[in-house]
Amino acid sequence: MTLQNLPIGIQNFEKIRRNDYLYIDKTELIYKLVSTGSYYFLSRPRRFGKSLLVSTLKAYFEGKRELFDGLRMAELEKNWNTYPVLHLDLNTRNYKDASSLYSILNEYLETWEAIYGDEKKDRVLEERFTHIIRKAAAKTGQRVVILVDEYDKPMLQAIGNDELQHEYRNTLKAFYGALKSEDEHIKFALLTGVTKFGKVSVFSDLNNLIDLSTFRDYNSICGITDEEIDTVLHPYVKRLAEAQGVSVEDTRLALRRRYNGYHFTHNSIGIYNPFSLLNTFLRNEFGSYWFETGTPSYLVYLLQKHKYLLSNLTEEVTTEDILNSIDSTSTNPIPVIYQSGYLTIKDYDPEFKMYTLGFPNEEVETGFLKYLLPFYASVDKIQAPFQITQFVQEIRTGKTDSFLNRLKSFFADTPYELVKDLENHYQNVLFIVTKLMGFYVQAEYRTSNGRIDLVLQSNEYTYVLEFKLDGTAEEALQQITDKSYVLPFETGSRKIIRIGLNFSSQTRNIEKWIVK
Repeated sequence: MTLQNLPIGIQNFEKIRRNDYLYIDKTELIYKLVSTGSYYFLSRPRRFGKSLLVSTLKAYFEGKRELFDGLRMAELEKNWNTYPVLHLDLNTRNYKDASSLYSILNEYLETWEAIYGDEKKDRVLEERFTHIIRKAAAKTGQRVVILVDEYDKPMLQAIGNDELQHEYRNTLKAFYGALKSEDEHIKFALLTGVTKFGKVSVFSDLNNLIDLSTFRDYNSICGITDEEIDTVLHPYVKRLAEAQGVSVEDTRLALRRRYNGYHFTHNSIGIYNPFSLLNTFLRNEFGSYWFETGTPSYLVYLLQKHKYLLSNLTEEVTTEDILNSIDSTSTNPIPVIYQSGYLTIKDYDPEFKMYTLGFPNEEVETGFLKYLLPFYASVDKIQAPFQITQFVQEIRTGKTDSFLNRLKSFFADTPYELVKDLENHYQNVLFIVTKLMGFYVQAEYRTSNGRIDLVLQSNEYTYVLEFKLDGTAEEALQQITDKSYVLPFETGSRKIIRIGLNFSSQTRNIEKWIVK
């Protein structure tokens, strides 16, 4: 059986359909979307199919019926009218200064003005956009369709530059304002992006936008479901299983563990990252495909700026209001990290309306931690994997001093500006290292007598570590004894190793340790 080619990196619906690439049919949801409303907003992580969704809508509203043959849309749609489509893609530019945003908006406006008239070409951007909408409707006799892909790209690139972000916000707010002022001339509008960034500012006047991001009915409009894997993609799963020399069942479990787990609302089915999934099927190899396409540096900037304790990433508890409230003045990095796809909804408390967040899957967890390590520890990107491997071998074989000396090297050259937050910094480095080692690790392990700073377990050893800042290693070790921290582990077969460490704010490193 010959399998269809996989559309890796192809975001154009027409190209996919005319060249017989695999297309997972989302057109029933698209038909429902266009039949029940007019103004929408959708946030999804990068490489999740947003651009393909926009491209599919463009083909639909342009009346390209032949592209939908064999799809659900061909059965549902009876009219196939043609509408003028204004498609704005902000994902194609590096927004380094104010002129960058002006330049791309101006390019699109000039293209549309060449078609519909340039009488207002000397006016400000928003006036030109408003005029084009009116002229397009008048010239074609049909209301206008507006599709904006990655509306938030300029805002995201300006994180950390408040002045530039303010300028972008004001420009985009005025520009997008046409979606409300020209309602009588607009048939349909969809804005997509990675985040809901600036909702209270950029979209403050657009109270007519329906936010699809958390709608259960549209949960799978981007991304891939288990059902689609077990039907449309089953031949590819079978081929992958054969290439890996394992059963189809084990292959499905591995796919689910690595790439599933995105939940955009509570009590919803898990969604797979399509980019990683399709790349796995193309190469017949598991890998960190989504993560390797790039992690935005603004995420690290936010975590470090707000002195975020990284261990909270595994069990962050928050409200819906927080998840949806991204603004330049925010002191909470979690909304951006969540909406960027590095955290997802793991649980929901309906009584208190609280969400528990965590990493969606193995690819994101390991990839994110590997990415963070050089930003927090004294190790470069090339050496990081080797160092982690050495950590693992030393822990497995009980080479405690070797492990601690290697750990000490990670704290070398701690920046002076971190001195006031040394404890937070040490905990973050330890969390990254221990999580990457793949052992059971729990920061501040709860007991009846207090909290253990860190517990590490391998097959043969249990390491109980207590830290002091500007105290003594002796005090740290004595606390393990006094508070019976090892008691929960004494019934197991592992050898228990007690470690007391003292960090010095003067040297900004581990000053001494005692192993018992």
